[in-house]
Amino acid sequence: MTAFQGKDFTGFWETTPYSESHYREIRPDVQLITEIEAELGYRFPDAYVDLMRRQNGGLLNHQFFPFEGEEEAGIFVTGIMGIGRTKMYSLCGVFGSRYWIREWGYPPIGIVIGQTPSAGHQLIFMDYRECGSTGEPSVVLVDQEANYKITELAPDFESFIRGLRKKQ
Repeated sequence: MTAFQGKDFTGFWETTPYSESHYREIRPDVQLITEIEAELGYRFPDAYVDLMRRQNGGLLNHQFFPFEGEEEAGIFVTGIMGIGRTKMYSLCGVFGSRYWIREWGYPPIGIVIGQTPSAGHQLIFMDYRECGSTGEPSVVLVDQEANYKITELAPDFESFIRGLRKKQ
């Protein structure tokens, strides 16, 4: 079964030169997906791979994820990292998942997949703590300024993407 059945992605991604030059990788093939999974030590959820085959990373027009616990009753997600190494904000790029864990001290709970407008002080992770490295991870917000507080946003990646709303 294909992820995102019935989901309309029209206008989901922001198409700007910055998004193209810093986020969007070429469409990933099976070999690249396997290599990046091995490099990071986690199997990607099918929904993440499905989305990256539609567009492999980028800035979002649908940026707002509502949830309780934040003053604004949600969080803004500026971009989703693609599968690759060549773009600055791809999973294995200069500012990829390992950079945030190694250089900023984020907890090694999984893969950093998204950024917020906080300039690195809040990141979106696929969290593998409960499911192991080959299971279906939840999606969480990790807040560096709150002593790396972890807040669950969605039980899985597809639910997270379906929950994103167009920016106001």
